[in-house]
Amino acid sequence: MTSLYSLSADPNFSYWLLYYFPLWVEPALYISSPRCHIGTLCSSTRPSGVWFKIMLFSSFPLVFTVGLASQVVFSAVPSPPAPEPISITELPLPPVAIDKCTIELSPNGTGCIAQGKYGAGFQAGSFLPDSTHIVAHVTYTGAPDAPDPASIFTGEQIILIKIDGSSFSNGVPWKCLTCGVPTENAQGLSNTFDYPNSFMDGRRILFGTNILDCGENDLTSDDCTPETTYIYPIRWNTSPDGSGAGGSIRELRLHPDDVHLGFSSFRVDGHSLGQDSYFSRLAFNPSPTTGEPLVPRYDLESVTRLSNPSNPPPFVADGDKLSWNPLTNYVGELRGFSGRGDEVTYIGTSVESCNVDVFAVKLDSGEVRRLTSDPEYVDPVDISPDNEWTVVMDTRRTDRQMFMAGMRGVPPLIDLIATSVASTTRNNYQRRFFQPWLIDRYGDRGDYYGQKINDEGSGLPGSADINDPEWNGRADPKWSPDGTKIAYWQDLTASPACGGDNPYPAMTRRIREVVTSASWSRNSPAVSPKILLG
Repeated sequence: MTSLYSLSADPNFSYWLLYYFPLWVEPALYISSPRCHIGTLCSSTRPSGVWFKIMLFSSFPLVFTVGLASQVVFSAVPSPPAPEPISITELPLPPVAIDKCTIELSPNGTGCIAQGKYGAGFQAGSFLPDSTHIVAHVTYTGAPDAPDPASIFTGEQIILIKIDGSSFSNGVPWKCLTCGVPTENAQGLSNTFDYPNSFMDGRRILFGTNILDCGENDLTSDDCTPETTYIYPIRWNTSPDGSGAGGSIRELRLHPDDVHLGFSSFRVDGHSLGQDSYFSRLAFNPSPTTGEPLVPRYDLESVTRLSNPSNPPPFVADGDKLSWNPLTNYVGELRGFSGRGDEVTYIGTSVESCNVDVFAVKLDSGEVRRLTSDPEYVDPVDISPDNEWTVVMDTRRTDRQMFMAGMRGVPPLIDLIATSVASTTRNNYQRRFFQPWLIDRYGDRGDYYGQKINDEGSGLPGSADINDPEWNGRADPKWSPDGTKIAYWQDLTASPACGGDNPYPAMTRRIREVVTSASWSRNSPAVSPKILLG
């Protein structure tokens, strides 16, 4: 029986044709076969047809496991979209204090934050479900001593920021959610504040390995006070009897159904460090009897590792043959979920040598699509509520990675030991070189490599324009639930990182958060996510 086989319209397939077909090609044994639709999905079914054996700069043949069936179907891919008209607004943040947070700096007594050198102590988070508020992690400094009411504005905290120009009842466009929460309301609080993300109920926030809950009150309400706020730790049980502190979790991402949670965790194999990613269900446990901490907490249930042990590894040696299995659906580091919640986004095994990309895999079927293919480095990613657009932080146009990834279509053989090198050359000390890019769901193709969101301005280093290259993007960009806005944040290049002259005065903040608005509202609305796991 003949299987139809759809070749990828991703431009990399044309590179495969260009680079590999002129080489030594002959039928070879089947090893494995990803079935790929252009820019959409890959699964592990085996089509019939001819397999290619390819000699690649070595004394052994490399089996490139993409097959041709007796009928080849090229999926239609739409033309690249026209550039979107984009407006960008910088959001207000608490004033910066180098020493004391004086009344001159903070007339309303709502606190001052640190300068944020290298982005330290700050991270922008997600929108609230109303698409008009954003959560963020900040570090307050210079607070007066108690009993001054402003003494609560100290250290790492989570705040809400209004994006419509209005103010809270405190007279400023931001409101601290974690400041002054009584100790008895935050038992077991972990000292982690990264990746703040709002639940879609508008009453809870995930930050670090904690969940903040304002009960029946909306986070934006004046009724959401320190006394009505509770903070609960998250625990992953990894012991048979439920004892101990549980497993270490990092890079937590909330699923849009408000029930499931994705996370990553390091593991040690012999002398090497590895990482796995997991999908789990949040379950509130008001009175735990085992495990630490023995305080009200959220337990992770139905924890599933996001890998299929029956899948072949990217490379398999068989005698004098080496088989390559591109687009293996092994989730390396989890980066989030699609807008409709049917996919996990992640950094996975490279498809091209030294080219780190982001992928999406369906939770119910394991089908994979490659979201990016530009040779430059990408890591932070978020998919729009309707799954039609992807926003990434990427080094494209900087040429940081071209010396090692510029030749397209080279199988990632050296990546078996060089992946960590390819993922670090993108930086110079703390400088990230990231900028925000908008890409449609069909990905990079032809001359289309997305639209740079902050492309307007002089582009001069030190100009403070929205496209000043001294300002570098950080993780994560975030879509608004209504699909019309994107929030992202940047930090300013600082010595000893390379860069041009930096004329900013010492008191100037070195972080900024902006919101973009465009016509993405023409997209279909998001639907309620349904998950078949957990």
